[in-house]
Amino acid sequence: MRAFHGRSKTLGAAALTCAAVLTLSACGGGDAGTSAEGDELSGKVKIDGSSTVAPLTSAATEFYAEDKANKVQATVATSGTGGGFKKFCVGETDISNASREIKDEEIATCEENNIKYEKFAIANDALSVVVHKDNDWAECLNLEQLKKIWEPDSKVNSWKDIDDKFPDEPLKLFGPGTDSGTFDYFTEAINGEEGASRTDYSGSEDDNVIIQGVAGSKGGMGYFGFSYYEENKDKLKLVDIDGGDGCITPSAETTQDGSYAPLGRQLFIYPSDAGLKKPQVLDFVEYYVENHAKIAEDAQFIPLNDEQEKELQASLDKLKKAAE
Repeated sequence: MRAFHGRSKTLGAAALTCAAVLTLSACGGGDAGTSAEGDELSGKVKIDGSSTVAPLTSAATEFYAEDKANKVQATVATSGTGGGFKKFCVGETDISNASREIKDEEIATCEENNIKYEKFAIANDALSVVVHKDNDWAECLNLEQLKKIWEPDSKVNSWKDIDDKFPDEPLKLFGPGTDSGTFDYFTEAINGEEGASRTDYSGSEDDNVIIQGVAGSKGGMGYFGFSYYEENKDKLKLVDIDGGDGCITPSAETTQDGSYAPLGRQLFIYPSDAGLKKPQVLDFVEYYVENHAKIAEDAQFIPLNDEQEKELQASLDKLKKAAE
């Protein structure tokens, strides 16, 4: 695991913008224009969106900088999947990181602003439920229990309210903010409706804030992407999930084979057609997609399975053909 990636997760959303620059130049300044000096690319690649996908894309920018050694600058900011699409669909960014697929209303906004785009599924994720490391009672939770905890107007305030066998320990909840694709995915999978959730929890678009909250409270519970658990497993305890076929531990294997349901998911990047007309953006996207497995492994994400791999390759071939 490269030190860069560990730092990127602890720096937080604001620092990620500068941490993921492809050259030694300082952050900021200039526009997203493209230029080529001889055979060497230069210009900027503006990326925003999901905090879950940000460390993955940051890893991609580092590998790209090492392998290409050009003058391209790429910045990776985190405003959540929803926040990222708000910027993307008005033309402020070249690429949007997303932990869910684009919504109909976001598509409509893109269409209103004549923003066309491509979609690439670049890795898998196991949306992970975590508790305090000293929690010795919650080994596995089923979907009914999770709904009881997180549904709108839930009155569950103690672990004993979840199961009589659990202690009467105050339940303190931490989770993604409403602009997060993780929030959208979790609420639909658990509560049956996207965005349907109790509101009396500590929410943040920064997954590191959720980690700190759960790690600091014995009765804490939170949820976020699997790589953040992997990065902080010394501070947290992972909970198995019973989706109807017994307790399943989130892992690369259970996510790739589909048994970690319904909390296994794909992660995406959405480059705009206008962005892909810039040589530096096209070059970066092609590199990212071609090297997705190496990038996912390095950043502790779950690689695509064989079927997903074929679909991604077909999408890349289509992109290359269109660019000819």
